[in-house]
Amino acid sequence: MTASTTRRTTTARSKIAAVGAIAVTSALLLTGCGDQTDSANSNTAASPEAGKSSTAPLFDKLPKKIQDAGVIKVGTDATYAPMEFKQGEQIVGVDPDIAAALGAQLGVKFQFTSGTFDTLLGSLPTGRTDLVMSSMTDTKARQEGLDDQGKKTGNGVDFVDYFSASTGILVKKGNPQNIQSLDDLCGKKIAVQRGTTYEQAAKDQAAKCKADGKGNLAIESFATDAEAQTRVKAGGAVADLNDSPVAAYIAKTAGGGNDFEAVANKSDAGLFGIAIDKKNTQLRDALVAALDATIADGTYKAALDKWGAADGAVTKASVNAGS
Repeated sequence: MTASTTRRTTTARSKIAAVGAIAVTSALLLTGCGDQTDSANSNTAASPEAGKSSTAPLFDKLPKKIQDAGVIKVGTDATYAPMEFKQGEQIVGVDPDIAAALGAQLGVKFQFTSGTFDTLLGSLPTGRTDLVMSSMTDTKARQEGLDDQGKKTGNGVDFVDYFSASTGILVKKGNPQNIQSLDDLCGKKIAVQRGTTYEQAAKDQAAKCKADGKGNLAIESFATDAEAQTRVKAGGAVADLNDSPVAAYIAKTAGGGNDFEAVANKSDAGLFGIAIDKKNTQLRDALVAALDATIADGTYKAALDKWGAADGAVTKASVNAGS
């Protein structure tokens, strides 16, 4: 992502952030799952049963394979509250609730399975999943199958853009270092989740700090955002970079609201997209129609309002609108 980004690359995000091990209650245990999947790691968003799905308004827009299966298989990293996270064995959050609304329009179930974030796109060409819905920032590099250095890493994807978020800077309660922007991180150490656009955003900011003569920005990368949060809480890093709704949620819930504060950088808003294999244009177009229908009927807004994420609402579906 550029000098600032959004989660799980770049608006100036990639994804990132779990209440995880630092969450207050056992209801928010966000144990990261490996790429191997099983029934214990999956959740089906509520929607009409497969046998009755032909009565749904947009069922005919789906590929026949999905019509026959009655299920859309969704890859996610369920460690990113409030966007997607686990309550017991159930995957809940903004994305599953939006998916349930989409499922009502399409007449199929969205079956979520959790894996590590940096493996999710690789599950599309293999058919393990039909789409990825995991607070993933729509970037041109991801559309073209490139890594942050421009190297080809696999097949590109199409994104159906459904949410907007800016960079959130998660700091210790009281903000002892008075961090108000990314530039305030120069000369300090930060923690980020590996494989996210925020990791690249941190590298971009480190280059900017050096060019501006403001000191080195040290970066520690972790497999999960929960580990990055723990590093900040322990004082080993001054901040963790996240998407704004995620940082705000962590600040509100972790330690009963006593562990962290969130600083939003609203000037770098970027789009989250549902990722689909570029060859699967029929599914992509069906999702566009379904998202527009949920925006029109209010179920999309209800899903965001439930989790306090209304600031990220989009007014219509778009395809590959990320930068």
